[in-house]
This record gives sequence, structure tokens and C-alpha cells, in this order.
Amino acid sequence: MSSDKLVKDLADKARIAARTLVAADYKTRRNALLAIADAIVANSAVIEAANNVDMTREKSGGMADSLLDRLHLTPERIAGIANGARKVAALPDPLNQVLRERTLENGLHLKQVTVPFGVVGMVYEARPNVTVDAAVILLASGNSALLRGSSSASESNAILVKVMREALSKTAISADVIQLVPSEDRESVRALLHARGSVDLVIPRGSANLIRMVVDESTVPTIETGAGVCHVYVDEFADLVKALPVTLNSKTNRPSVCNAAETLLVHENIAKNFLPAALVALDKAGVILH
Repeated sequence: MSSDKLVKDLADKARIAARTLVAADYKTRRNALLAIADAIVANSAVIEAANNVDMTREKSGGMADSLLDRLHLTPERIAGIANGARKVAALPDPLNQVLRERTLENGLHLKQVTVPFGVVGMVYEARPNVTVDAAVILLASGNSALLRGSSSASESNAILVKVMREALSKTAISADVIQLVPSEDRESVRALLHARGSVDLVIPRGSANLIRMVVDESTVPTIETGAGVCHVYVDEFADLVKALPVTLNSKTNRPSVCNAAETLLVHENIAKNFLPAALVALDKAGVILH
């Protein structure tokens, strides 16, 4: 089967399944998200075992330590993924919200109301947690998910999608709202980006190179995400007792992820009081300062 046909078939299944999302109230969608969270916790050992296969393969292949850290799923991180799904489930319903409305001079009443996109493709790199994060956010907002992760996380992504689909099969939401595009086929990315008419939106998540490639090549509408370069700004009126641990955590909690701090900006009026302590703490934590 060609990559184009494969992606189209997956997208068609996702679109048909999306009808169960459109018909569902938010309580039903929320229950589906909670079912996913519970299933991830219940299958933590199986998920970790699959991730170990990816880790062993990529470590022997010379993957950089920073990328290995992004790939790695520990029991704590798996629990964190499930907790993230529960947090999304606790948010207000994003659909059918009136953002603004007005009546024209001719009496025509206009409303801007939030609705789903439809079938959303996600293209991302060696971060298996994105598989769940993306699926959960898309389901909560009434969209089907077409997931295309990195081949380096193939085993992890496959088991996570399997667990989520099995969880959905026990709810009122069709399991087909989550589809995994095979990562072993490099052409599948191109097929996904050119699936205009089958896929409504593509969102890249990863390096600047990945984002640029998706935005430049896609004939499907895209949402361009950031590639990092995150700043911490300490204002002159900041609580410096809180600012120091926040600054330290923003860089050292998980330095390999794209939202780790890379730039520290300090208001000139508190620089003399804050910077000496901050520089000592960052240096002690092994942070290289430029």
C-alpha cells in the first residue's frame, strides 16, 4: 500500500470516528480522558518495557544523551503523563464557547463560536509523552488525532496508542479517533503533509528544523509552534525568595526539553541583589553561563 493511500485510509477512519466526538457532551469526552489516564497507570509496566526496547536500540545507535532523556519513560514520567490527562479532563469544555457576537445594522446577528477542526495530524520527534498529550488535548477539543512520531520511539508510541485505543473501546467514544501513522515509513510524513482534503490541520512539535520542514512543505494548513529559546524574566518587584528557585527549576528540572529556560533576563534595579545568588546557584547545578 502506498504511503498516500495509507494516510488517507487512516484519516478517513479518524473522520468517521470523529462523529462520536461531535455527538458527545463534555462529560462523555471527559470520561474518555479519565479512562485513558487510568489505563496508562494500569499498563505502566508494559509501557516501560516497550520504552526500554527503544532506549536500548537508540543507545546502541549512538543517540545523544539529551535525546535519550527525552525518549526515556520512567514510572514517574508515565504517572506524570496520566496526571496530565486528568488535568486536561478537569478543564472547562473548550467547545461551543461564544468568543464574541454582534448585531449588524441590517439586523443580522453574528456569533464567533468555538468548534473542532476535524482531523488533526501531529508530527513530532523522540518524545513519546507527546503521543498522549496530543491525543488527549485533541479529544478534549472534539478532534480526531493522526499521530506521526519518531521511529526512535516506535515501540513506545505503539504501546501508548494501543493502551489509549483499548481504553476508548470501553467508552462511548470510538477508538478510531486515535490513529498512529507508521514511523518506519519515511514517506508517511510527506503523505500526511500533502493530505489536503483528508487532514484538516497539521501541527509540528519538535526542533526548529522539523517545524520549518512541516511549514514549508505542507499543503495542509499548519499551526507553527515554538522551538524553544525560553526566557525567564525577573522583574524589579519580584519576590526574590521565590524567583531564585523558579529560575533554577526552569533550567535544571529537565534541561533536555524544549521548554527549559535558555535565557535569564533580570531588571537592572534588582540585578545587584539577585544575580550574585542566582549565578552561584546555577553554577553549583552545573549550568553553563555565557
